[in-house]
Amino acid sequence: MDPVETIEEPFPAASKYATGQIDGISTEATALYFADRILVTLCQEGRLSQWIQVPLSAPSPAAGAVALPNESLLPMSHLTPKTLLGGAGEERETLAQLYAVQIASYVARRDLEERRTLVVGLGLQRLRSDRDAFFDVLELIQKVL
Repeated sequence: MDPVETIEEPFPAASKYATGQIDGISTEATALYFADRILVTLCQEGRLSQWIQVPLSAPSPAAGAVALPNESLLPMSHLTPKTLLGGAGEERETLAQLYAVQIASYVARRDLEERRTLVVGLGLQRLRSDRDAFFDVLELIQKVL
């Protein structure tokens, strides 16, 4: 039997990785760009406990200016998150969906032609709603997008 030959090739999906501190805890952010999906993960201590998807489909014509590029920090109103796994209570699920929609809004504003579905995996020990934690998450995610 012939020996198995391993061919070294780059990973087929483009990816980015960054680390930072969120709530004083080392946090890893990763983005993988597949043909039909964009996968973004944010994990602490190797955990991923919630998965949310947000289709980046075009807004309806009635939505008008919401699709125009701008620097607003408000999430785009036509984006609808759906929790896939790990709701862990109403408050945590709502906050996770807010993070996912905010990330999706950033992707959609950066590229108005983007139509893939964004899948966000969150594994934060504490999901906090205060301003500092929110901006720490967004700042780290922007490094990989």
